[in-house]
Amino acid sequence: MRHLHTRTTRRRMVAALTVLLFAVPGAPAVAVEEGPASPALADGLALTPPMGFNNWNSTHCRAEFNESMVKGIADIFVEKGLKDAGYQYVNLDDCWALPARDADGKLVPDPARFPNGIKAVADYVHSKGLKLGIYTSAGTKTCSSVGFPGALGHEYSDAQQFADWGVDYLKYDNCNNQGVDARLRYTTMRDALRATGRPIVYSICEWGQNKPWEWAADVGHLWRTTGDISDTWGSMLSILKQNLPLAPHAGPGHWNDPDMLEVGNGGMTATEYRSHFSMWSVMAAPLLIGSDLRTASDETFGILGNKEVIAVDQDPLGKQGSVISFGGGRWVVAKEMKDGSRAVALFNETSSPQRIATTAAAVGLPDAAAYTLRDLWQHKSYNTAGTISATVPAHGTVLVRVFADRGWNQHPPAVELGLDGSPLVQAGSRARLTTTVTDLGRTPAGQVSVRLSGPEGWAVKPTSPTTSAALSTGRSLRTTWAVTAPQGTPTGSYDLTLKASYRSPAGVRVENVLPFTATVVVPPPAGTSALGDLLWLSAANGYGPVERNTSNGESAAGDGHPITVGGVVYAKGLGVHAESAVEYYTGGACETVTADVGVDDEKGANGTVAFEVWADGTKVASTGVLTNAMPAEPLSADITGARLVRLVVTDGGDGIDSDHADWADARLSC
Repeated sequence: MRHLHTRTTRRRMVAALTVLLFAVPGAPAVAVEEGPASPALADGLALTPPMGFNNWNSTHCRAEFNESMVKGIADIFVEKGLKDAGYQYVNLDDCWALPARDADGKLVPDPARFPNGIKAVADYVHSKGLKLGIYTSAGTKTCSSVGFPGALGHEYSDAQQFADWGVDYLKYDNCNNQGVDARLRYTTMRDALRATGRPIVYSICEWGQNKPWEWAADVGHLWRTTGDISDTWGSMLSILKQNLPLAPHAGPGHWNDPDMLEVGNGGMTATEYRSHFSMWSVMAAPLLIGSDLRTASDETFGILGNKEVIAVDQDPLGKQGSVISFGGGRWVVAKEMKDGSRAVALFNETSSPQRIATTAAAVGLPDAAAYTLRDLWQHKSYNTAGTISATVPAHGTVLVRVFADRGWNQHPPAVELGLDGSPLVQAGSRARLTTTVTDLGRTPAGQVSVRLSGPEGWAVKPTSPTTSAALSTGRSLRTTWAVTAPQGTPTGSYDLTLKASYRSPAGVRVENVLPFTATVVVPPPAGTSALGDLLWLSAANGYGPVERNTSNGESAAGDGHPITVGGVVYAKGLGVHAESAVEYYTGGACETVTADVGVDDEKGANGTVAFEVWADGTKVASTGVLTNAMPAEPLSADITGARLVRLVVTDGGDGIDSDHADWADARLSC
């Protein structure tokens, strides 16, 4: 078997293999310690989602994971203001122990990594006013390929060791579980932790396999709802979609856990990381930093330390945000707050700017003359007559908090900047863009002006008025622009900025900015072309990059293999991994997209995916859920007249593990 790059894939295969071993006649039985009767979990811990750090995403089992690093993280929490922002747990993941227990059956910290033992590290972390977390597995061994000792059969002795060391948090994984019932394994450790008398937050990490949200509220304080996250847009998006529907199961002391934060690890853009942090916060998810804070940028600290966004996550009411609306990649998710306000996320999963809108009534606010709208990333307040709306950048999130309060008129009116049409430009040819400035407030916006700027050398000229004396509620200033990229401009994305300036009734000058990208494109070639040979506009993938004419290898570009579906090898195509989207410019000149689609044979019996073709935002072809047991399915889509075509692969509804999907022999006819 190949491509076991992801920890979850490895875990699940190891777990499956151990179940098979356990079933072999003569295999040794695993003794599970019995404890006292299971009480209800009501210990006052984790009344808001835990916040802290876990080393796994940034260090894995490398030698740099050691006592010095852990202490350094605690220092950074204090020095960089993360402690003041609410982060408190410094958590160790796998590989902290030796591969064997001592003669008394006790766990032994690795003396090379932790020469002074775990208690000394805990004492240091506690001296900073922070708490220490540790890791083990609800199996005979942990998930590392080295095979460190797990706690199955040793729950009470291991829990007492953790308590004696001063541990405050336990992440309890799922590898090598010998087929023992999940509820039994995790409940036994709950009782063992409780028997120590030490308050220890208990994180159940069984990957959502047995729907812990349905049974674990009186077992653990949080439970993983998905497989492991990776540092890609596709992985984050897949996990987000799995966790969003579980809102009814979360609350104080029992949280849905969609896994750690990837913010700052380098695989996503700053816009995508702000979306990641915003959506985890509106979902009341645990906020466990997974990046190496020793080398983190100011931008990373700025995202992780945004106290207004953190306040959404940590709201004591403990409500997970619920989906208000979804369509065409445009999401509205609203979270009820203890003070009666609503946190509202306008989330754009698509690769182009989208207008996303809702209303105060739709998110559950009472009827009022007007509302205060607080932008939690801009840290600015406005008034709105009831509309909550924004043009959200590709893969971006606008996160606001909306109040029905009497002080709304102290703030300037909210003004929405908009963009009509897709900003696609052919070098040397004039493109036409239309921008809008719309007053969403109860009060008028006066002396309104708008400017559009582009890269150096680009010609950007208005062809209609750029000013308005005043805009009343719901009124817009529409401006058309002629935009020309110089002849010879290479294909790719270029930054443009729309700025609007206006005055509030109190005379306060306000400036709003909408950054967006214009894409320089070339017309598609005439005739039939292999999509694996053409330039795409954008490509997002669950693991690793989209591959041209090979399968997806999950890691670096070029690590794939020949595309093979149902035993048939294809020379051309696209190798992707769900969640995936690849977009092409077709310029209204093409008629069809065709491909043989399916799960690549390299994943054995694993993988479930579904394929979709979208033309200018409309789904024009799709498959049902396909598995590795199925032969390639022919897919053909009529894209006549479309300017943009997007090839999408979803995860089949069960997460993205092993979802190697092939657009075999994919062709574009123009």
